[in-house]
Amino acid sequence: MAICDMCGNDYDKTFTVIRGEDTRTFDSFECAINMMAPHCSHCGCLILGHGVENGTGMYCCAHCARESGFDQATDRA
Repeated sequence: MAICDMCGNDYDKTFTVIRGEDTRTFDSFECAINMMAPHCSHCGCLILGHGVENGTGMYCCAHCARESGFDQATDRA
């Protein structure tokens, strides 16, 4: 059994997530998402998809990117 890095649960079905040099162990996707997903630089919500990224931050949507001064961001191409 292994211990979840997020909640501390000792569980027999944990899994490992590797991102760059960072390796973490989790007992659920919920814990993995809460610990490893990036947060929107504008509103702070978790970014679960690709998001919108520029040189100064990562955003959950084009609206938040525009609110932060990234005027070129759009919801539709």
